[in-house]
Formats: sequence, C-alpha cells, structure tokens
Amino acid sequence: MIHSFLRGFMVVLVLTVAFVATTSNAIAKVISKIDVRGAERVEVATIKTYLPVTEGDTFTQDTLDRSLKSLYATGFFADVTVRESNGSLIVNVIENPIVNRIVFEGNDKIEDEELLQEIRMRARMVLTRTKIQSDTSRLYQIYKRSGRFSAQIDPKLIKLDQNRVNLVFEITEGEVTEIKGIRFVGNRAFDDGELRSKLSSKENKWYRFLSSSDRYDPDRLAYDQELLRRFYLNEGYADFRILSAVAELSEDKESFFMTFTVDEGQRYRVSNAMIHSTIQGYRSEGLKETLDVEAGDWYSARLVESSSDALVNALEDEGYPFVRVSPDIKRNTQNNTVHVIFNVAETRPQFVERINIRGNVRTMDKVVRREFEMSEGDPLVKSQLAESEQNIRDLGYFENVEVKRKPGSAPDKQVLDVNVVEKSTGEISFGAGFSTNDGPLGDIRLRERNFLGKGQDFLAAATIAGERTEFDLSLTEPYFMDRDISATVDAFHITRDLQDESSYDQRRSGGGFGFGFPLSENLRENFGYRIEQNEITDVENTASRFIRDQEGERITSAITHGLDYTNLDSRLFPTDGVKAWFDTEYAGVGGDANYISSRVGSRYYYPLTKKITLSALGEVGGIWGIGGEGVQINERFYLGGSTLRGFENAGVGPRDTLTDDALGGNYFYRGSFEGSFPLGLPEELGIKGHAFTDFGSLWEPDDETGAGLADENSIRASGGVGLSWVSPLGLVRFDYAIPYASEEFDEEESFRFSFGTSF
Repeated sequence: MIHSFLRGFMVVLVLTVAFVATTSNAIAKVISKIDVRGAERVEVATIKTYLPVTEGDTFTQDTLDRSLKSLYATGFFADVTVRESNGSLIVNVIENPIVNRIVFEGNDKIEDEELLQEIRMRARMVLTRTKIQSDTSRLYQIYKRSGRFSAQIDPKLIKLDQNRVNLVFEITEGEVTEIKGIRFVGNRAFDDGELRSKLSSKENKWYRFLSSSDRYDPDRLAYDQELLRRFYLNEGYADFRILSAVAELSEDKESFFMTFTVDEGQRYRVSNAMIHSTIQGYRSEGLKETLDVEAGDWYSARLVESSSDALVNALEDEGYPFVRVSPDIKRNTQNNTVHVIFNVAETRPQFVERINIRGNVRTMDKVVRREFEMSEGDPLVKSQLAESEQNIRDLGYFENVEVKRKPGSAPDKQVLDVNVVEKSTGEISFGAGFSTNDGPLGDIRLRERNFLGKGQDFLAAATIAGERTEFDLSLTEPYFMDRDISATVDAFHITRDLQDESSYDQRRSGGGFGFGFPLSENLRENFGYRIEQNEITDVENTASRFIRDQEGERITSAITHGLDYTNLDSRLFPTDGVKAWFDTEYAGVGGDANYISSRVGSRYYYPLTKKITLSALGEVGGIWGIGGEGVQINERFYLGGSTLRGFENAGVGPRDTLTDDALGGNYFYRGSFEGSFPLGLPEELGIKGHAFTDFGSLWEPDDETGAGLADENSIRASGGVGLSWVSPLGLVRFDYAIPYASEEFDEEESFRFSFGTSF
C-alpha cells in the first residue's frame, strides 16, 4: 500500500517538473537580435543602451515591462511597443517632436519675455505632454498673481517637417479680477469700515487705479489675517481668533468677495504691571518708569513689546548688556483683567558667528554689512541689532528689510540672516513753481542713490526757466576707502537772469570736493573746498548804483567747515528727533573774494499723536568781509520763496526802491512752525494736510547807504496751509501762504507747488 502511494507520488512529481520546464522554455527565450524601428532623431545604439537587456539575454514578461518603462522614462518617445518574434526583440518607437519656436498670442498686459522666463520649455528641447501641462499651469499662476483669474490659456502645436513643432500658447487675458467686497462676521467692537482700513487688501475704488491692493492675492490674504490679529491684540482683545478667512470668486470670474469670520472675545484691562528680576544685586524699582504699560490701561500687545525693548535698553545703559525680558500675561476671565509680569534674567553672552546677506541682487554685500553696529565675532546686543536694522532701512535701497537670528555652531553663537528686497533707487524728479514776476519754472533732477550697487550717490540736475539755467553734477562715496568717511566731488554751471530782481545777469561755474566723518553716534564733521568763477554781466544802465559798481568777474576760492547733528527716528520720513547744523566758510585762499560766513540752525520734530507731527525750524546767519573788502552782491544771503513762504525768491530784505532791485543782506534769521495731519481720507492715498507759519528777516548789505536804499530788520511773517500727496509718481506739495507782517517794498507771492517721480 505504501509502495503504491510512493510510486504514484513520484510519477506526479516528474510530470509536474516536466510541465514547468516545458512552460518555462515556452516563455523564457534567448534574444538573438534587438530590432529597433521608427527611430529618426535618436540613434539606434542610444536606444539600445536604455534597454535593460542585450542580445543573448532571455526574454520574459518582466523584461517587456522593464523595457517599456525604461524607454518611456527617457522622455524622448510619445509611444513605445516591445514584442518578441522568432527570437528577435522588436522595439517600435514614435519619437516626441522637437520644439522649433515658442510663441505667445493674445498677451497684451504681460510681455513675451516675462512669460518665457517663467516656463521650462525652450526651443530645441524635446516636447512632452507633461511639460506642456506644467508650463500651462505656471502661466495660469502668473496671470492669477497679476489679478487676472479669468485668463484662458490654450496650448497648440503646429507640426513642421522633420518631426518639429511650433508651440503656440493662445491666451485670453481677461479683465483684472478685483476685490468687490470685504466683509466681517462676528465683529461687535469695530465696524467693517474700521477693520477694512487695517488690511493690506482693499476694495476696488476709482482712486486705486494705480495700485494693485484691490487685486486678490492669496499671500496678501494670509498677511491680512496677521494684521487683523495684531490690531485686536493691540486693542485689548487678548482672546481674539480668526475662525475663517475665505475669498470667493464670482461666477463670471470678474470679482472676489472676501469674508473674515472672527471671534473677538472679551476686552481686557491691565490690573497690574510689575517687573520680576533675577539679576543678583540689582533692584528693579527704578525700571518701572520705562514701562509703557500701566495699571488701568487697556491691554496692548504692542505696548508690552515696546516695554520689553525699553527694559532691555535701560539695562544695557546700566551695564547689563546680556539680559532677557520675557513678559508673562496672566488673564483673569472673571473680571476681564490681565496681570503683566516682565521677567528679567541675565543670559549667557551671545556672539555673532556669521552675517548672511540675501536678496541683494544689485547691491554689494559690503554696503549692507557696513551699516551693522557689530561685526562677526562681536557680542550680540539687542539694541545694536535693532539699530543696525534701522540703519539698513534708512539707506532707502530696499523695499523690505528683515533681520533674523538663528542658532550657530555653538550654544553661545548666533547667525544673522539679513533678507532684503531691493527697490528702484534711481529717481527723476520734476519741480515747478510760479510767481507773479517770474511766471512758470521747472527743474529736472536725475539721481541714483545706489550707483553701481556701491551705495554711491550720483546726481545730475538741471533747472530751466525763463530767468535761470542751472546744471549740477555730483558724486558722493559714503564710505571712502571702506571707512566711515564720506567723500564728495561736484561741479556746477549756473546762469541767472536777475533783471527783474536786481537788473543784472549772473554766470557761475565751478566745483569742489569735501570729506565728512563721525565725531560721535549722531554728530558728524565736514570739511570741503570750493572754487568758482562768478561773473556779473548785462547790468542795465538803469540798475541800482550798488549793482553797477560790482559788474565784472570775480574768483572765489573758499574752505568750508560744518557740523551736523542728527537723532531723527528716520532720515527719510522723520516724525521725532532733531537735525541741527553749523556751517562756516572762509574765502581768501587765493581768488578775489575775502569773507567769512556762518550759519547755524536746527529743525525739531515732535509726534503730537500717532498721526499728527509738529515741526519747528530756526536758523540764523551772517557774512563779514575781511581785509578791508566789502561783501559782494553775489555773496550775500537772500530770503523768500521756499525759505520764507508767502514771499517771492529774494522778495524780502534790502532793496533799491528807485530801481526795485533786490540787494541781498549780510545778516538773516528765519523760522517756521508746521503741523502735519491726516485729512480723514483713506490712509493709503498718502494725502496729508499742513498748517504753517513762517517768519524771518534779512538786513544790512554792508555799510551801503544812499537815496533809494530800503533796509529794515523788522520781522516778516506769513501763515498758510498746504497739501501733500505721496503719489505713485512721487511727492506732490501745494502751499498757499498770506503774509501778515511785511514791508511795503517786499515782493509777495501766495501759491507754490512742486512734484516729483521715481523710476
């Protein structure tokens, strides 16, 4: 029985092995030849290198699958088939075409060059369906980024000979998809209008025709949520949350509607603000005066942050440069109050391991690095870091500046990443004015504040008017020989028709150079030299005798010296601080002129509120002849126009009443008080109102006396209002002033304006 079973099992086993061997021989065959068909551009030998088998290998179903995948992966072929026939591996391929040209049709708002830079496809590249889909998707993103969500893009192929194609993107750009409405749900403390004013996204209005803020941008929507959160936290709503922020596209794809759903929570007052210090031997009672947070105030995250910074600065001043201030906010939800504790602790010194500059495509690294108050290897002091960031912003070269700290290679080292976004630093500005005597005048100034990316300031200016032509060229290197020494060279040529004012023409040509260096953090000293040829010509026979006596040519060779003090919060748009100057000039280093002149003045800015700024200006000056020589008419001071609004240029001061010629004066003083304030218009318009009063006087043209000379040192004053607009084309300023203290021989004007633009 057992033997019969074993014999049967052996028979089955032999038959199974024979069947498997027979089947295997039927499936696995030796490849005697690889036959590639359909290749036009790609060499047959190249195609064979992509196959996972060679002649002499066995062919199986797995070989077929791997061969197909390998050939498709090359991207060269639109279709591939692989089969076995009588021991030959037959490979049929249809090659992808080659791109001959890429053409964009229908695009008016975005240039071909810009679109071509955004896609991956290029001429003479192999065309694949995946690449077309990817590039089409990228083009859609470009149009969405510019606010055109209704754009339609249709890629088409035009077949050419030799398996080449022209790739044509047919584009229907559509209209700009604007934000038609911004709504808020859940807001009780603030109405929709006030919340809209806090966002960077704006509803479409007629006056935003030069702005893109009314176009939907997903990145801007995320930023708006952060702006909204900051606003509520600064107003005392410590539990504020944004539940959702949705932008819905209308069915016609022409407009967006944005909806913010918020949970304001309760508003909190500060019950107490205290400082808890763990610094040994230091009493923190005196530091409480530095806090902006006081008991009874509404809670404000901004004030908590500013108080923390003030504490750090105060401790640095007292000799504790390495401290950390950590505010702890304890809420009491029952009576809606918060208890703010500023925890102060000493920290281990941190050192700057490395400073990385990113985003400066044009500006050299050293231009940014030299604005740092610290160098690599120095201790990292928070106040110096903040000051360094402000220094970089004040350069005016960058649209955005962000300095981030990250851990270095050791616990006591920090790496500073400086991320900047460059902006246009070239400017072309136009100025215009009008007076009853001169009529219209205009000037043009070409300025590059970051010349060749080196931080140099290059200026070319020209003033063309009926009575004055002026050409100026100057170049300033702020860090001469890589030191904090500014070096300036300049040249000028000026012709003036002063027939109306003083019955003569004037021609001035010359140039000079100067150096400046810091004496302290806010004080700089300047030295310079100036030489010019000054010529008084075409003096009318009816001109004042004081002017006829000075007709002719005169060479001035002068040394200049100046002190400048500045502690403004911003050099570009100051709202707080002082700028003061003291300038002297000595003429007599050769040449014909011999005099000493001096002027001293200051301008003070004070923020009355967050949006209202007061400013005050005061300046006095004098000039004295030396060596027994008098001061010539071209060397004296003049007052009026922009220096004393309400009066014409040279409209104030000594005058020959017989000829109505302005003679200038040896001594002057002037002052101004101005308030700048919003007008209730949307803040984004950049329109401000101004109210001002100017005053001053000019007198004593040497010791000249005689018939017709009018010279009074009485005060002249005017009051007026102005309007300024930071337009997309530059700053526009209108001033209207009426004198309320003047002499009968002064020349008055009421209206002045100027405007400018940048590129």
